[in-house]
Amino acid sequence: MLTRSELVELYRSLTEEHVLSAYVDTDQKDPAARGAWKTDLETQVARIRKELPEDQEDAFEAAWEGLREALRHEEEGFFRGRGLVAFVASDGVRHLEKLPISTKTLVRWEQGIRVAPYVRALKQNRPIQIALADKERVRLLSYQEGELTEHDEVDADTAMGDVGEIGVAKRGAQGSGRRGETASDQAQRILDHETGRMLKEVVSHLDDRINGDSALILGGTPEGVGRLSDAIPQRLKGRMAEDTSLHLGMSLAEIKDAVRELASGLTQAEQDEFVGQVMNAARSGGKGALGREETETALREMRVDTLILSRNFLWDQPDFADHCVGTAFAQDADVLELGGEAGELLDEEAEGIGARLRFRVT
Repeated sequence: MLTRSELVELYRSLTEEHVLSAYVDTDQKDPAARGAWKTDLETQVARIRKELPEDQEDAFEAAWEGLREALRHEEEGFFRGRGLVAFVASDGVRHLEKLPISTKTLVRWEQGIRVAPYVRALKQNRPIQIALADKERVRLLSYQEGELTEHDEVDADTAMGDVGEIGVAKRGAQGSGRRGETASDQAQRILDHETGRMLKEVVSHLDDRINGDSALILGGTPEGVGRLSDAIPQRLKGRMAEDTSLHLGMSLAEIKDAVRELASGLTQAEQDEFVGQVMNAARSGGKGALGREETETALREMRVDTLILSRNFLWDQPDFADHCVGTAFAQDADVLELGGEAGELLDEEAEGIGARLRFRVT
């Protein structure tokens, strides 16, 4: 998948060319509907062809043939992705990929690429680090673009062997560690030391991987999660979730299903907080804009830091939404597509569109 910077670069590189932009719903569950995506695509292409200016016919047909050729090997089978996006100029395919999210079928022939529907897919690029901990070991994994990867396991196995030997050899009140220390005290001290070492190594690993928009999910035993949470730097806790229903014995498939749901909840909570901040700023005369007119003015004046659009707004007003997203990209602003309660609130209170501003004109 494209990163935000790659999407912006592609958008800017094609602003002067006519491009066939195609978003296709390929979320196929019923074998009887295997070819439905192709029918929907061809229906929208036929509509465009009817309205096409004569001087663009050859370029359009060349782009359409390029897309058909690129999709030819998919026509007999199921797509692995839930959606598909393609940007095709008359001289060939500029970008084509399968998406891990569902999308509505939308086809446009216009100058530049149709970029707004891709905004939702950008969320899938967000890397999520996962740590499942108890007092003896930690499993480290990462989730991105719908794929789960397991990394090295950090443990305290060596120390556990030493503790076992101490428990057998020095069962009495005598200890060999500190003056007056019992064997059990020494065993606990070694266990605490090794757990601390393990957690320090885990935090170092996570610190190297968490940056930008990354998120963190902690799971495991209540004791393991508690101690690891205490060791996590404060700057990372704003994008961290904890769930002790995740445990070290889970399979990768089980972890993937659970993390997908947790990540969605974490993103939703962040969106709820963000849209609330924008609304409060706008209503108090601060760095916020709400509604179509105010937001469009801020975009035109190059004052937007982050553009926010509800999912309904993006699909109900696709042309205006794409104009807004393109204008935001032109001033290097971020763009967020909001679903769930955040999106509904934006629909109700701000016509589905708003922005956090770099500065406000007085």
